Amino acid sequence: MKKILINVLPFLMVLTLFSCGGGQQNKLTSKEQADGWVLLFDGQTMNGWRDYNGTTLTEPWHVVDGCIQAKGDGSDGSGYIVTDREYENFELVWDWKLSKGGNSGMLYHVVERPQFKVPYVTGLEYQLIDEPNFPDKLEEWQKLGVDYAMYLPDKSKMKVHPAGEWNTSKIVFDNGHVEHWLNGEKILEFEAWTDDWFQRKNSGKWADAPEYGLSRKGLICLQDHGYPASFRNIKLKELPRKNETVELFNGLDLKGWEAFGKEQWYVQDGLLVCESGPEKKYGYLATTKYYDDFDLTLDFKQEANGNSGVFIRSIVDKEAVVEGWQVEVAPKGNDTGGIYESYGRGWLVQIPDEKENILKEGEWNTMRIKMQGDHVTTWLNGQEMVNITDELIGKGHGRIALQIHDGGGIKVLWRNLKLTTL
Repeated sequence: MKKILINVLPFLMVLTLFSCGGGQQNKLTSKEQADGWVLLFDGQTMNGWRDYNGTTLTEPWHVVDGCIQAKGDGSDGSGYIVTDREYENFELVWDWKLSKGGNSGMLYHVVERPQFKVPYVTGLEYQLIDEPNFPDKLEEWQKLGVDYAMYLPDKSKMKVHPAGEWNTSKIVFDNGHVEHWLNGEKILEFEAWTDDWFQRKNSGKWADAPEYGLSRKGLICLQDHGYPASFRNIKLKELPRKNETVELFNGLDLKGWEAFGKEQWYVQDGLLVCESGPEKKYGYLATTKYYDDFDLTLDFKQEANGNSGVFIRSIVDKEAVVEGWQVEVAPKGNDTGGIYESYGRGWLVQIPDEKENILKEGEWNTMRIKMQGDHVTTWLNGQEMVNITDELIGKGHGRIALQIHDGGGIKVLWRNLKLTTL
């Protein structure tokens, strides 16, 4: 009898791990439906999920007994699946169960672009890990419930069920206010994009990941980190966006901006100045925050060669180059107000020749850029220059950035950079 029990025990342990249990799982109550909750997993199929940076599902995930399960074949560089839809502000609740020593995670605001090989260089992560049985030493910022490599939970409030048993977690992201919950207790909260947040981002693990955590909107992502893990009852309720009007330039310093490249950016007499440096290469000044849908107005004056531009929904790559879509600012005859893509398509829209005289060289000009979904409209000195709809722009997320073109001899002044989110 003892021999039989010993042989059956491993099977029972596996069955416990991979069972979703009885009762009504992966269902919404009538009240939840009325309150706006939706299921991200239907309990039967992988519909609504696909590979990160992919169009289909090929990563090691499947449905077993009413659970989404990571098979445990993933690694740091693979094994990530994402939702088909993006989400901005929300409450996200899910049940999870790990194998002994297991390691996984729930990521959000994940951005997809070919430059990002893994989702964690953009998305924030609620860490899921079996601390007592994990084989390696863990830093505090790697442990259960953390905002990974950023904020630590209150350990005194954490009641954790052991490996092989179900836990329930919740993330609240409400216009930058973030909360982590575990088994009914709030264990962590912080404000994104504050001075404290940027100090943590720029001094730790994410110092070399310039786009980490900046997006206000993105995909939900599950992580197979080489250990079996089970998820069920994944449900989300969207929260409303709070629109705002901001002055991107305070007239005193470059707070809220980051310079990339070795060209010159400085403040003089209350004006933001960009000027070619000795290397005569490209230079960029980018906002430290993402702005996707907005109405932006700004003034510029070209004191010398005025070859510059305003990038929208742009990102910074590892070579400190800004990539995205540029609303052109250039000498007369070079399509100021037109839209250029740095990804490979080049000019999307150039302005008609008869509109070239709208630009006032050597004087102050006012540019307006309205960006909403896949629709972009630009105006120069009150006259419409471009009005386009573009699918790829519609999928983009990113910063606003000013540019210095290469070649040298450039000097452009900027003022009154006012933005209203939409």
